[in-house]
Amino acid sequence: MRLSPDQMIFWQHGFLKLNGTIVFTWGIMLVLAVGSKLVTRHLSTGLDRSRWQNLLEIVVTAITKQIQEAGLRNPEKYLGFLGTLFLFVAIASLCTVLPGYEPPTGSLSTTVALALCVFVAVPLFGIGDQGLRGYLKSYAEPTVIMLPFNIISEISRTLALAVRLFGNMMSGAMILGILLTITPFIFPVFMTALGLLTGMVQAYIFSILAAVYIAAATGTRKSKPNQTPTT
Repeated sequence: MRLSPDQMIFWQHGFLKLNGTIVFTWGIMLVLAVGSKLVTRHLSTGLDRSRWQNLLEIVVTAITKQIQEAGLRNPEKYLGFLGTLFLFVAIASLCTVLPGYEPPTGSLSTTVALALCVFVAVPLFGIGDQGLRGYLKSYAEPTVIMLPFNIISEISRTLALAVRLFGNMMSGAMILGILLTITPFIFPVFMTALGLLTGMVQAYIFSILAAVYIAAATGTRKSKPNQTPTT
């Protein structure tokens, strides 16, 4: 039993390897690119809409709502990045029903790459919203003593994102593989369905955490409703 799609080698020449992680990652990226092109090529603003456009609007509306609830104003600004993260992790999990497929998120290299995307995006959005000086100043708040701790926090939460996603996805694949070898064929079907649900939950958690980190970097806070002072 393979612990990671890195161990699935399709082609090798010297130190160059084409493993399952690379193949499945680029396959998912191709599915996302081609699928988005096909779904959006005939968009309609009228009542006569295709089922794919209705599905697209449901997904976009749901992601936009979650971004807004995470504390980010103007969620359309972050929809491209956070929505892509969610769809990538979600599709990587949904494709586990395909024979011979292993989710690339079961490889630490993939989850580290996703976490690094968040690590880079957080200061970019923060600088874009507050300016370079304002963003760097936030590291020294509420006092300059917090500067090293805030820097350590940036690094540690990136590692936590990568390890959390990798651990949850790999453990699910390992449990399913073990059950396939020691139990009848019917029971693993339920475990596969549970694995799909777990993958969707992990996609939601990963994208929401990224939204929370961006909200903290941009200094966005939900506005509280005005309260009338009591006398």
